[in-house]
Amino acid sequence: MTRTEPRSDTLPSTVREFLAASTVHDADTASAFLAPDPVVVDQDQTFRGREQVHAFLHDAGSEFEYTTEQVGARRVDDDHWVVVLRLEGTFPGGVAELDYRFALRGGLITELVIANHDA
Repeated sequence: MTRTEPRSDTLPSTVREFLAASTVHDADTASAFLAPDPVVVDQDQTFRGREQVHAFLHDAGSEFEYTTEQVGARRVDDDHWVVVLRLEGTFPGGVAELDYRFALRGGLITELVIANHDA
């Protein structure tokens, strides 16, 4: 199967910069790309508002060591993007591919849904 993926530099800068900051666990910088009323859903847990989302970004994955590689991305429409990240590390299972589904409004992230990648 051949997948046509946009290059990373074709992603909106908000998504690129958010991912760069969150990959290095820089919750303060990542939070700068959030709308005033963001929602993040990660594996059935929902975080609402800047305070909860900032805490999630600060703590997510901190108990594990892992590397992150972008292995895919696609534009759904002007305001919706899906980025596929492959994580390898010390967490249970050791390898995971996750979809990061972004919704944007006014250049800011209003919603991020993190879920297992559907191959």
